[in-house]
Amino acid sequence: MTETNSPPPNNESFLPQSTVLIVDDNPQNVELLQAFLESLPVKIVTAFDGLDALNKVAEQPPDLILLDIMMPQMSGFQVCRRIKSDPKTRDIQVLMVTALNELGDIEQANEVGTDDFVSKPVNKIELLTRVKSLLRVRHLKSELERALTYLNEIEQEEETDGEVL
Repeated sequence: MTETNSPPPNNESFLPQSTVLIVDDNPQNVELLQAFLESLPVKIVTAFDGLDALNKVAEQPPDLILLDIMMPQMSGFQVCRRIKSDPKTRDIQVLMVTALNELGDIEQANEVGTDDFVSKPVNKIELLTRVKSLLRVRHLKSELERALTYLNEIEQEEETDGEVL
């Protein structure tokens, strides 16, 4: 079966190198999100609370975190704040998955640095679109960082070569 609405393969060539961490204290929610994402060629890692999520981020930083807000011990807000305040992890994209619809919750999510959010019950098409978009942003940021590093190295080499002459 072929899909006629598929974007060109080059458009999503970064997906197979991407890792998505799903964080939710409800195993059924984790399973549902995993099922929604199985059509994408990404590596999926799961955590069932905020502390477990922070440990997995420290072990192997993912490209994107799907983060539930309402969890015991450590809320998604607290997890996001910790991730976004650490220079080593602040570029990880965070998509908050929430049943909360209050304006105050949305404001708090923005204050702690979330990149986007989606409301429960989660719509599969909306989730996949947002996940691909956030992974694309993450990939482009990484490419830009590599290019800037390369340009800085060339600049330093030219300065060194100029001093030798």
